Formats: sequence, C-alpha cells, structure tokens
Amino acid sequence: MRNSCIRLRQLLRSKMTNSTLPTHFDGEIDLGIIGGTGLYKLDCLEQVAILPEVQTPWGKTSSPITISKVTGGRNPFHVAFLARHGLHHQYPPSKVPFRANIAALKHLRCKAVLSFSAVGSLQSYIKPRDFVLPQQIIDRTKGLRDHSYFNDEGLVGHVMFGDPFSRSFADYIHGFHHVLENPDSPLPCLLHHDRELTVVCMEGPQFSTRAESRMYRNLGAHVINMSVIPEAKLARECELPYQMVCMSTDYDAWKEHEEPVTVESVMSHLANNGRNANSLASNVVQSMARELPEFMKSGDGLKGSVKFSISTKPEAMSKETLQKLRFLFPDYW
Repeated sequence: MRNSCIRLRQLLRSKMTNSTLPTHFDGEIDLGIIGGTGLYKLDCLEQVAILPEVQTPWGKTSSPITISKVTGGRNPFHVAFLARHGLHHQYPPSKVPFRANIAALKHLRCKAVLSFSAVGSLQSYIKPRDFVLPQQIIDRTKGLRDHSYFNDEGLVGHVMFGDPFSRSFADYIHGFHHVLENPDSPLPCLLHHDRELTVVCMEGPQFSTRAESRMYRNLGAHVINMSVIPEAKLARECELPYQMVCMSTDYDAWKEHEEPVTVESVMSHLANNGRNANSLASNVVQSMARELPEFMKSGDGLKGSVKFSISTKPEAMSKETLQKLRFLFPDYW
C-alpha cells in the first residue's frame, strides 16, 4: 500500500496500454526500472514499445514492460519499466511474480536494475519524504515467496549475497542528491547513503506491531518494506547490478507518541515522493545516456559469477532445467 495511489495507478494504466506502439523490441536494454510511483512518465524518455506481460519459464511478468529511449542522448540508451504490483496494483507483496520480472529484464539483456519502493522509517533522522540508499538487508519474509532460480530439484547453485546491493550504483545515484525537493515544507528532503544503512523486508501485507518495529530498531535497521526480498536475491542470481531507492512515508509503528501507521498517513507523502522519484530517475537516466557508468560496462564484478556458482553438471540436468538456464544465460549453457 505504501507505493501506490489511485490517481497514479490510473495514469500508469493509460500510459502502459498505448496500442499504437510495437509489442516487440529487438535491441538491448541498458537500464531496468522497477517500481510504481512517478516513474512511468519521465520527460527525458520516448516510448518505443510496450511488451505485453512477458512469458518466462517462471510465469508472466507482473505488468507489461514499457521500452523507452532517452531523447537527445549522445548514445542510444534504452530503459525498460516494469510495475512491480501490476497495472491495477493487483499483486500483494507475497504474490508478486518476482522471478518472472527479473528473468524478463535479464532476458532483454538489461545491464542494471534501479528499483524504487516506499518504506517506513525506523530511525528518527530519516523523516517522511527522505530517500534512502540501503546497502544491507534483514530478511523477515516467511518462506512464502519463490526466492531463487536455483532451488528446483536437479539444480544446485549458491550465489554470494554478503553485499546485496551495488555500492557503485548507490554512489552514482547519490551524486544526484541535490535534485530532491520539498516545496511545501521548510525541511529538506535528504538522500541518505552509507554502508551500514539496512532495510528490513517483512512479509506483510499488514504493517508492523509496535513490538516488531522496536525489535527492528534494536537490530540496527533503518527502514522497512515488503518488496526488496526476493527482488535483490534474484537480481544477484542474474548477475545484475541492483540498487533500491527507498522513499520514506512514515515512522512505521515504533514512535510511542504517534498513532500506528495507516494507509491515510502514508498517502499524504506519496505525491512529493513521486515527484522526487521522477526527478531522481530522470537525472540518473540522462547522465547514463551521456556516458555509460563503468559498473554497467563491467557488470560490477558480477559477470561470470553464476557460471561458477552452479554445482550441478550440465549432463546431469534435465532438458527443462537447461532451457531455464539458457533463458537467463544463453552464453553459458
């Protein structure tokens, strides 16, 4: 609920169902953007195709994928946008087809994934309307979500996840901290960024109890959402540099003198967060189009990591398993 509102969903629906655009795309994607609020209509982009819900070996994506190109860029630069919770916000956190979403972006030869998510703040200095670039995750989901491509019978793979986000990507995004605005408040909107910033991912769809919220604070966490797991894990398994931009909307439930978080209180900050998300994404995309960052050229040190993380020999894999792997990594198997 934190990352949606009726008006934005209606606009998103109208923008992503343009029947005049092609329904296929033969090129490669430079950047994938996953989210909702404020990201589907960047002024620097021109839509070139809308792919219907893409069919992958792990099912269909949660929404059509809109392919756009940067207008006036020095080099061709294409962006793929995907609505995490669907065009009608029909997928609750536990039912989002995360594996299909990330697999589709990988299949399109995406070079990196920029994700946006509304969050609750667990620290007083991270106020509503601030943005956060987390570098660590505490997983509090309950095993209901399909969290790996390498967890089926007949395939064993172990991928390193000690640093779940791309530090280089976060550094790059932080370079645009100055674009965040808060026009109807004397307080600035900050873009928090350091190596210890931690996001808790809870199952949902209910928000936290006060006891849970205090526990997460005691664990050293900074923000909480329902979306980063398994999205970050799957991006790592696909060798994709991944960074989530967390947009604070409330103080969760830990502040004793405040009422527990409600949908109404969350919605009051969404409009400003949407504008800032749009501005931040626009600046990041235009800068990338002028000169592709080194971490996207090199793969941020992830290229080849999966090939050596699979323990099962190809000759021992079923035909179906090999087909799935080739959907993600046609150059490996």
